[in-house]
Amino acid sequence: MSEKPSLIYGIDDVPPIGQALGLGFQHYLTMFGSTVAIPLILSGPLGISGNPQALGWLISTMFFVSGITTLLQTQWGSRLPLVQGGTFSFLAPTIAICGMAALKDSGWEVRITHVQGAILVGAVFEIFVGYTGLVGKLLRFVGPITIAPTIALIGLSLFKFGAPVAGTHWGIGGLTIGLIILFSQYLRRTHRVFELFPVMLAILIAWGTAWILTATGVFEEGHPAFVTMANIESAPWFRIPYPFQWGMPVFGAAAIIGMLSGYVASMVESVGDYYACARLSGAPVPRARIINRGIGMEGIGCFIAGLFGTGNGTTSYSENIGAIGLTRVGSRRVVQVGACLMIGFAVFGKFGALFTAIPQPIVGGMYCAMFGMIASVGLSNLQFVNLNSARNLFILGFAFFMGLSVPEYFGKQELVDGSMVFVNHFTFSPQALAGVLNTLGQNGMAVGALAALVLDNTVPGTPQERGLTNWVQAEE
Repeated sequence: MSEKPSLIYGIDDVPPIGQALGLGFQHYLTMFGSTVAIPLILSGPLGISGNPQALGWLISTMFFVSGITTLLQTQWGSRLPLVQGGTFSFLAPTIAICGMAALKDSGWEVRITHVQGAILVGAVFEIFVGYTGLVGKLLRFVGPITIAPTIALIGLSLFKFGAPVAGTHWGIGGLTIGLIILFSQYLRRTHRVFELFPVMLAILIAWGTAWILTATGVFEEGHPAFVTMANIESAPWFRIPYPFQWGMPVFGAAAIIGMLSGYVASMVESVGDYYACARLSGAPVPRARIINRGIGMEGIGCFIAGLFGTGNGTTSYSENIGAIGLTRVGSRRVVQVGACLMIGFAVFGKFGALFTAIPQPIVGGMYCAMFGMIASVGLSNLQFVNLNSARNLFILGFAFFMGLSVPEYFGKQELVDGSMVFVNHFTFSPQALAGVLNTLGQNGMAVGALAALVLDNTVPGTPQERGLTNWVQAEE
């Protein structure tokens, strides 16, 4: 077992208020990129890409809920210094829900209420799995061979949002990608600012470049990289998010089943985060009671997200765990100060509107770097697996291929009454079951996870071959 890191502040330490504010703001900045990315990705499927006001409200709601759920997790959940925020695990099922034929003529409020319903029911499932202790028992069937394609397919399935978006103007999009690579890989050892905020710095520089080109008349209105501040000027100074602000949730069987796959992936990822966070913050190795309590509280966090209508859930942020390792500050109080800052900034109406002014090529460039990183995090679990085993290679290859190929089959669209909707390949009775299968088929993460889970637990293989022995030792 590796030694615990030398810490400036341990998990129970309380830094001076000035340092706590600065370090808390740093955690806020660290989770900024991923949190803003989720509403931006969902703006198209939800139908708010041309509605900057609604997009600003959604971004503010995301940060508001993240602050509340972070306080709950650090005080009454796992009590580890874990920042809670939106999860990419929910993106695929959410996009599939928004594309259902029944919602083809619906406004964005109707679509998000269907997503809310699925998130609320899934949250009850996660609360049950956590507080009853089932999560520990279910994890016996989930090894690195299952986790690798499940997490990797989250990033890989979003490839359509990368280069096609950045390529709307490769000058600005390519600048964003190049700066992220420069700061995060080549300059990260030269100064801590590059190590902590490579995405933030890249966005600000590319955004500033686009603004200068807009101000000098190079980019005219209608250009993909045109920068306008009109949305910020028209936004209210203060707006407090509230439950059911978009309408009452709608509960559909197909949407709920599809969303459950996202919950399973999120829970598996969070368990790994608990071990990493405990080690870096100087806390004891999390036992089953801590893990169960943490997952249960994440379920409560997702329920709150469903009530407020973030269009997403909450999970533990790996980025902020990395910040703990870099800064050697594992104080729970610092993360709680950061959570209060999230809530404070979120009620400032012009805050959410600010991010709607980011040009799409910059957003696409950010996606190219971030989604690739998610895929590699999933692949990193294969370090515990015997990759010389024909058994393992078959399971992994089959899971990855089906996770990419099956959604292409179920993701076919056709023109119906002037709108593009997904083709329903299953039309048998009961229609609810057919709808569930159609929705699951569009979710590559669910397809890959199911294929890997079934095969890994039924095809004969030793614990060493499957990577279970090394995986457990690494956690301990």
